[in-house]
Amino acid sequence: MTCVIGVDLGGTKTAAGVVSSSGEVLMSDTIPTLNRAGGQAILDATAALISGLVARAADAGHTVSGVGIGSAGVIDASAGTVVSATDAIRGWAGTALVSGLHSRLGLPVRAVNDVHAHALGEAWLGAAAESSSSLLVAFGTGVGGSFVLDGAALLGHRYVGGHVGHFASPLAVVDGVPLPCVCGSAGHVEAVASGPAIHESFLRFEGSVAEATDTRGVFKLAQGTHDGGAAGTAARLAVELGARAAGQAVGGLINILDPETVVISGGLADAGEPWWKPMEAALRQELLAPLSAVPVVRATLGNSAAIVGAAKLVLS
Repeated sequence: MTCVIGVDLGGTKTAAGVVSSSGEVLMSDTIPTLNRAGGQAILDATAALISGLVARAADAGHTVSGVGIGSAGVIDASAGTVVSATDAIRGWAGTALVSGLHSRLGLPVRAVNDVHAHALGEAWLGAAAESSSSLLVAFGTGVGGSFVLDGAALLGHRYVGGHVGHFASPLAVVDGVPLPCVCGSAGHVEAVASGPAIHESFLRFEGSVAEATDTRGVFKLAQGTHDGGAAGTAARLAVELGARAAGQAVGGLINILDPETVVISGGLADAGEPWWKPMEAALRQELLAPLSAVPVVRATLGNSAAIVGAAKLVLS
């Protein structure tokens, strides 16, 4: 059987899988991303990961015909280069991703941003399967998204499409001052709705690091799995604020794009009802009347979504 390899290259780990033409992940492997070693070292390690899977596929009687990659950063899908990237992967910006891997592997390679790959996977076989258009928004360490229309992600003229965490949110303000955003601007959705932003809100609501060292700890307090009191109140307020900002932002995007299906993904989407309920309530409150019944669903493919979506790049 002829297969392809899909790769999900993130800031902390790189996962890859051998994917059949029907989207089944036949085998997979994961390595840490060498995020402080520079672009060439990352390409070497990724090529070794892929080569190992090619060999395993051959042993199982499968032939690998190409490689699709969903990578962190702004990816020029035409030139196959990393246009820009955060310091999460040092030295990644400017890397010739596609040609670098092609020269190491001798296989056709295509690449997009990792959130676009995630959305393509969900649109093909996940929560938005059989939808003619879908909007995916992921809330986790950051906020990102992708709009998929007739099986293709809209990447934008400069390949920056999908940065849905970086437009203004009226909730990203404290005492009239916009909250700083990781992009260098202020008052953006990501500054109030990301996981780290929820932890920062918890601290502003007079919670302490001793009570919750990270976002996971804030959610434990909000869900009442630890002693409540002032810390529990601060946690619930922080989670609700982040959720309302998330829902308000997605509702606005729905009004603009009118997708058939909306998929919410990321660590916060999996955190339970204390986040989901206020998020969806705020989302519904934003919608124009003709959009009131738009389906809003959780992503279903989990960690395999970007692998499957990246594979679809080549299978298409």
